[in-house]
Order: sequence, then structure tokens, then C-alpha cells
Amino acid sequence: MSNRVNEFNATEEYMKISKLSITLLAVTTAFSMLTTSLLAGGHSLAKVPREQTLVLGWSVTSPIGVTNPFASTGYTHQEANNLMWEGLSYFGIFNDEEIPWLADSMEYTKSDYTQLTIKLNAMAQWSDGTPVTSKDVVFTFESQKSNNKLPYHANFKQFVDKVTAVDDKTVVVDFKMSAPRFKFQVLTLKFDTGIPIVPAHVLSKVDNVNEYEGGNDMPHSGPYNLVLWDANQKIFDVNPDWWAVKAGRISMPEVKRVVMFNIGGQVGQGMDVVAQRVVNNEFDATLDMRSSVIGNILRQNSKVTTHSADKPPYGYLDWWPNSLWVNTQLEPYNDQRVRRAMSLLINRELINEIIYEGAGIATIYPFPLYPGLEKFANSPAVKKLEAELQPGLYDPDKSAELMKAAGFTMNDDDLWEKDGKTVGAVINGFEGIHSDIVPILVEMLRNGGIDADINFGTDAYQNMADGKAGLYMFGHGASLKDPYTALELFHSRYSAAIGTTAGSNRFSRYANPEYDKLLDEMAPLGGDDPRFQELAAQALGIYWEDQIDIPVIQWLHRIPYNQTYWVNWPTIANPSLGMNGAFWAHTGMLVVSTLKSAK
Repeated sequence: MSNRVNEFNATEEYMKISKLSITLLAVTTAFSMLTTSLLAGGHSLAKVPREQTLVLGWSVTSPIGVTNPFASTGYTHQEANNLMWEGLSYFGIFNDEEIPWLADSMEYTKSDYTQLTIKLNAMAQWSDGTPVTSKDVVFTFESQKSNNKLPYHANFKQFVDKVTAVDDKTVVVDFKMSAPRFKFQVLTLKFDTGIPIVPAHVLSKVDNVNEYEGGNDMPHSGPYNLVLWDANQKIFDVNPDWWAVKAGRISMPEVKRVVMFNIGGQVGQGMDVVAQRVVNNEFDATLDMRSSVIGNILRQNSKVTTHSADKPPYGYLDWWPNSLWVNTQLEPYNDQRVRRAMSLLINRELINEIIYEGAGIATIYPFPLYPGLEKFANSPAVKKLEAELQPGLYDPDKSAELMKAAGFTMNDDDLWEKDGKTVGAVINGFEGIHSDIVPILVEMLRNGGIDADINFGTDAYQNMADGKAGLYMFGHGASLKDPYTALELFHSRYSAAIGTTAGSNRFSRYANPEYDKLLDEMAPLGGDDPRFQELAAQALGIYWEDQIDIPVIQWLHRIPYNQTYWVNWPTIANPSLGMNGAFWAHTGMLVVSTLKSAK
């Protein structure tokens, strides 16, 4: 990428997303299994008509038969296993509401957040008819605490002192320290975080729970039973005896069968083939798509809609705002002036216009602006800091001043140079989700004298994790209610030496005692505490002033929803339970279970 061109022309050229030619061909349907009998493990698969079947295009990569959430290898909630496993509660992000589920309530019973009392629903039961009791919750929690192969082991080991079954439907959790975010961060299902409850009467009898696959017959509490799983699809049929209906939580799902059809990921069948299957009414929903592809689908099938109907930007606000992460231990990025200079070269509003068609989601924050976080961002303290520090400013002249102050001079190639070296700004990222934004960032940086380039190679993630890369495009995926979790990503406890693993989402390797002190004082406080809000504003100020990383854009998920067979998809006009339309997320069960037949 050696040629320099006008910024606006270059970015437009880079951001031209080739329009896929979606030709309405007579495609032979691949879903004969929907209306015919098959054999699954020796059992007859009942006939279910297409109008009662939800067909989802997704990548099915986990080993066949792994349905046990405790399995070390292969379990994922994303491949429709969220239809089987439920949590104590869910969170409706757009309504900013907790939705009681297996638990009627979860309340801190000590003002210092050192004790939590859980009351289970009296009618909650497993698919084999066994009641869900305190024993199941205690087993789930104690397993997480003692088993270092489970995903929330670190959280339970750090915070949980003891878990007590007071009676069959009451559990008390005593914490070693104040744990104001434990209920939400660990015990509530939302997006891709939170733990499901598992059946003690099954898993307590298994010698090695991490190796137990689970299979079709493992008791679960969710609305669907797995009836077939092969290399091409997973098929789930509704449980007509689902406890949540009897308990009044929800109506019986109208979707009688769910087919998770394996498209092999974005590079499997190809985006054009997947789009074609949506147009042909073969898929009711599928993976996240580029704006131009969505537009083509909408033009060719009037039954397809998106989160914003048929109007750009088509998507919903995701929880992963994308930043240009900076390795603060690696030269020259260990110089705050260089980090700030790069931020000043990024025209966020131009990116907003080109990629998201003016959706207004350019960002200066390390968290998404959901209701609770938007309130914080609009607080007087934060607005004052924003006015003073101007974190979103686009100013190439000021950028040049900072580079000169950092000891750089412009060479004959119009690149900043120091000690004979240019700023080798290779942005590591993932082609499937960053191929639209990284090229435009590269061009903006190069126009400002930064020797930028792209690495979408298979080594990109490992370069981030090991600290070998200076720059990487990545999302924060942290805060949903208050800013603590996002800000805590930059605590010095994660400042591992280059060459050692820093941990997921903690790639900046930043260390600042002043910043740490603020985070440590925030940790035991609830998000609504005035002192917490004050401290959080101060921490955000340091984040901006020190340019720990460079926030760029909020992230949108653009998913086509085909309404030929199913309506009531979560949209702007139909927020429903506050869910997004991500059927693969932990909340996907609520999306699927509330769909209505279009017939």
C-alpha cells in the first residue's frame, strides 16, 4: 500500500463493497428433512411442515453430540444449544430490564454486596420431569468454583465464599468481598455471557463432567429437545411440556421445529449463496451481512426485513464497540503523543457515512451506548471532560505537531520517521468482520504519514494475545449496564510482558497506578452509587487523555429476517422483551420462542 491518494477518494474506493448479483434461480431445496421421516439414533423423526419450522443458516462446527455445558471441548451456546439451557434470569438490553426465569428473584441481601439470595420458580423443571431445585444451583456454582476447566471458574474462585441451599427453592451465596456485579455479569444470560444451570441429578453422577458429551437425552430445562445432529444440520423439536409455559413465563412457542443448517461460516457456502437462500425463502434468518448484500436481498424479496426494516443501516447496536487497540509497551506506541497523533488522523464521521450510511454510531467510548451507559455518557462530569479533551477530534495538523514533539520527521516518502525507522503500523484484524473498516483506517493513517498496512492472516489473533503486534482492530465486549467492566480491561493487572499471553480482550498492556487506584475504589460500589459515577468519569478522563486505545465505531449486527413463515422478529418498531435478533446469543431462546406464524 505505497500509493498515496486523496483521503476522500481513497476511502470511498476502499469501502466499495462489491454488490453480489443475486439471481433468482430455481434452487432445489435442501430441506426435505422437514417434511419426511428420518432416523436419528434409531428413532423416527416426526413430520413437521415447513410453516411450523424455523430454518437458521449458521456454522455448525462443534463435535456431534456435545450438549453438556460443562464439556471442555465442543460445547457452545451459539449452535442453538441456547434452546436447551436456561439461566436464572435474562437481560433485555434495549429495555434495560432483567427478565426472571429459573429464578423468581435474585437480590443482594446485604448492603455491601457480600450476600445474594436466589429464589427459584416453584414450577421450574428439567425435561425429564425432575424439579429444578437448589441442589442444581449449588452444584452448578460449586462446580464452577472447584473446576478450573469451566468458564466462570476464576469469577467463583475470586468472589464466592460459600453457597448454601436454605430449602428446595432458596439459595444463599456468600461472597469473600463486595461483588456488586456478580449477579449481572456471571448469573444473568445476555449476549454471550452468563452461566446456565445444569442438572445435579445427572452430572453429579458423572466421573468426569468435562468429558461427558450429553447427547440427545441429557435433561435440560429449555423449550427444545435435540432430535437430530449430523454434519449438515442440527434439528430441535419443541418440548410440549415446557415448564415455563405452565409457570406463566411465556406462551407455548409456535415454532415446532428449529433447523440449524450448517453453512460452514462466512467462507463456507459464500455470502452470495447464503443471501440467495434467504431470497428463496430457504433460510428464515442467517449470519451478519454487509450492507450492500442486505440491500440486494431486500430489493428482491419484500418479505425480508431487518432490525431497522428496509432502511439503512439495517442493524442493531452490538455490545462490541470497535477500537484500534494499541500495544502501549511496544515502541513507538509507548509514547502517548504517538497514540494521540494517530487518533487525530481518524475521521470518524467520514467512516460513519461510508460504512454505516450516516447511522450516527461513530464513537469515543470503550463501551456501547445502551440505556444505562448512555445515561453515564451524558452526565455533566463526562460531558465536561469530553469538551476539554476532545477525544473524537479529527485534526491532521495537530497530529503532525505531536509527531514532531515525539521526535519524528517527515521523510521523502511523506512518512514520519525516527532513527531511520517509520511507524510500522500494521493493523491486525479479522477479514470476515473488519474488511470494511480496516482498509479505510489504513488509508487515513497513511495520509497522515503513518506507515500503515493490514494483516488479516491466521496469525493476527496470536499476535494480539502475545503482544507482538502494535495495532489491532478489536471490540471491547464488556460493559452493558455501567462502565466498570470496560474500563477495568486496562487495569495494570493485565499488563503482561510482551511474549506472554495478556488474556482475552486485554491487549493494551497498559499500566498506570493512578488509573488502577480509581478502578480499585470503584470495584466494591454499585453502578448507581454517586461516588462510583464520579470515579468512573475520572477513569474515563484518563482513558481519553492517555489515549489508551483509539475507539472508532459502534458495532452493528445486520441480520436478514425472512417473514415468509415467521414474524415478530425483534426490531426497532417491535422491541418485544428488549432482545436483539441474535438467535445465536444466550438470549436466542427468547427470540425463537416469541416468533409468530405468518400463516
